[in-house]
Amino acid sequence: MDYAPVFLRHLRIMAAIEATTLVLLVFVAVPLKHLGGMPAAVRWLGPVHGVAFVAYLWLVVTSAASGAWQRSEVVRLIVAAIVPFGGFLNVAWLARKRAAR
Repeated sequence: MDYAPVFLRHLRIMAAIEATTLVLLVFVAVPLKHLGGMPAAVRWLGPVHGVAFVAYLWLVVTSAASGAWQRSEVVRLIVAAIVPFGGFLNVAWLARKRAAR
């Protein structure tokens, strides 16, 4: 049984979750904290994003350790996840990679 398409699907879903939580944190929670005086937004969304980011990195590292990715692809997956909206580029790229299998 070929697990690669399933793993690519899981990685794509986690990339979407990570990207969404980052965008919400940077463009909603942080402005609410600093402009609206609502620090609870960051207090709640910060840890949610942290867990999503660590889970995403774990999937990337796990797949890299299996030899599924080239070094440049691993760097791309990690760097794009750090930049707001960059994670959505990973989602599209992983979908194309899965379709090509």
